[in-house]
Amino acid sequence: MTPRQRRMALVAGIVTGVSIAGALALSAFRQNVTFYFVPSEVAAGKVPPGQSIRLGGMVTRGSVQRVPGTLEVHFVVTDTHHEVPVTYDKVLPDLFREGAGVITHGHLRADGTFVADEVLAKHDENYMPPKMAEALKTRHGESREEGVAAGATSGAGAASGAAAPAAASGRGSAATTAEPARAPPAGS
Repeated sequence: MTPRQRRMALVAGIVTGVSIAGALALSAFRQNVTFYFVPSEVAAGKVPPGQSIRLGGMVTRGSVQRVPGTLEVHFVVTDTHHEVPVTYDKVLPDLFREGAGVITHGHLRADGTFVADEVLAKHDENYMPPKMAEALKTRHGESREEGVAAGATSGAGAASGAAAPAAASGRGSAATTAEPARAPPAGS
């Protein structure tokens, strides 16, 4: 074998090795991708049963049912258009409650019930899954912020409309975390 043939064999081996590594990496990424869906997409049949997905929406009020003596809980997630029943058998997060936003990781059974492996609750009063916010916006014709601004400028509920953005924007700022001013001692 001439030196040129050895170099060509080496280059071909390196290219083959890099190609195999790239194919394995892409395969691993494809297997670990978890897509996000809302109940309307699930109802439209966009999710094949058994595929690992994330389901996001709001917990329907009055839908939480606990199985006595176990951690198992059943609830319904909605996007205001469609509902998907969910079952979960682990400890729920402290912020989980009816009417609150959730994102659940798991898979859809053939009967239409979503079996959750993990439940994530919203982290503040303004959080909403992005597709859920879009679904509400298209249903009501305006976003939450536009609705608050419209209420504040119309005069109806101006006090409550103006207070909500101020409270929401102050969350986590120095004004809300600083100690309140203290009155001077009575003797001075």
